[in-house]
Formats: sequence, structure tokens, C-alpha cells
Amino acid sequence: MQSVFDFDGKTYSADFDRERLNAQCRRVFDVMRDGLWRTLSEIGMLTGDPQASVSARLRDFRKAKFGGFVVERRARGDRGKGLFEYRVLAGKGNGDGRNN
Repeated sequence: MQSVFDFDGKTYSADFDRERLNAQCRRVFDVMRDGLWRTLSEIGMLTGDPQASVSARLRDFRKAKFGGFVVERRARGDRGKGLFEYRVLAGKGNGDGRNN
């Protein structure tokens, strides 16, 4: 994974957000690079980042400009409870953000 990313979006301001989001991206990737399954809560506890931010970074990893990684998702326990866990695989995904 490259060390500096150019994020974008309507509310993104490079002056305020670039350093924070790149550091957050690195923390989440460092936790997930081992390929183990984790919930957003577990990732957040390990990185110190909010679950919503962790979820956003996992979505970013699927994008070609962030490496196009395969990010898998599966239910943990009873699917009806809506708890999911994620893992990032070393192989490249299709880069369109829709792998699993």
C-alpha cells in the first residue's frame, strides 16, 4: 500500500483532512493486513478510530487508487442480528468497490 493518498469528496479539505485520513488508513491497514476476520468494533478498538471511519477506510481499500484490495464481509453469528466481520486479503480485487 502506498504511503500517501489523495482523498476527495464534497466535504474533504486537504489542509485539514489529508494527514488525519492517511494516518487512519495506515492504522486500519496495519491491523487488517494479517487477513483475520474482525468486526468494525474490534478494528476500532485496536486502532482507536470510530467504527464509521473504519468502515469508510475498508471501502477505500476496495478502490483501485487505494490498492484495489479484496475486502470480504460475512455475518458473525445470527445474520438477523446484523453483525458483520471483515477481512482484507493480499490479493487484488476488481477495484470497483463491489468485491463482497
